Amino acid sequence: MQINEQLKLPINGVLQYVSIRAEEAGLPLLLYLHGGPGDAALPLVLKYNRELESHFTVAVWEQRGAGKSYYDFGDSIITIDTFLQDLHSLIMLLTGRFHQKKLFLLGHSWGSVLGLTYAADHPEMLHAYIGCGQVVNMKKSCRLSYDFAAAHAGPRALERLKHTDCTYTGENWLDDLLFVTGQVVKHGGSLYGRSNYNDLIIPFLFSRYYSIPDLIRRQKGSLQSIKRLWPELMGINFEGKTIYKVPVVLIEGRHDMHVSSELAKEYFDTIETDKQFFWFEESCHFPQWSENRLFHKLMTELKNR
Repeated sequence: MQINEQLKLPINGVLQYVSIRAEEAGLPLLLYLHGGPGDAALPLVLKYNRELESHFTVAVWEQRGAGKSYYDFGDSIITIDTFLQDLHSLIMLLTGRFHQKKLFLLGHSWGSVLGLTYAADHPEMLHAYIGCGQVVNMKKSCRLSYDFAAAHAGPRALERLKHTDCTYTGENWLDDLLFVTGQVVKHGGSLYGRSNYNDLIIPFLFSRYYSIPDLIRRQKGSLQSIKRLWPELMGINFEGKTIYKVPVVLIEGRHDMHVSSELAKEYFDTIETDKQFFWFEESCHFPQWSENRLFHKLMTELKNR
């Protein structure tokens, strides 16, 4: 029997949207953690990763404040730990609902911060952790993104970059961040073979699950989450953490300059426990979508290890 549940679940006092889909009952759980922060991804997973539903019960969580889980944070205290608490509560709900002791956890970009932290703290809940566009050291990664932008920028953009603080601690940190990111995208360091995000926007426009108000809320939620969480996110550094009690799998785009895949590989080489690394040669920051067939094949193999 197919599973197609589109739910708003109360998670730590906030209604949060979760899509749960599978071709048949009883398949192992796979929980997808989107990037951002605040960059909800349900229509993209449904467009590019539908094949996973033949092998997994795929849960896509639109995190608090993101996409169909948007609300105004107001004066509430929102930190990375808030999302980690939400993640643990959701995993307990999913494993209880589907009578499974563990699940596969897949984190992309910002989601990889949550995912790898959770893997370290709660290995007993996971079959494996899979990271795409894995964040390792935010300060180093942002510097490498800046250097890439500067190396490819035209004269006007280069002049703007000369006055950009890539530590993102100054008064205009948000403008600086958005400008550098825009340059990385423009010069092909984020989405392989593309100079814009059109291929990632169009699925939202035609998704049966996203209304026009949802699209507006998604944009508001993304900006709100970045403003609230980026200063804390800049302090993330997994270097030195080399032992995990759960298999760690990293899937990296060879050409990722959005979140440096070279840093991810350097970090992977220091991990002393069960691990696997895979280069996707025709990908940047989104290997799960740029090379989705290869991604599906790999995920199926990981499930059957």
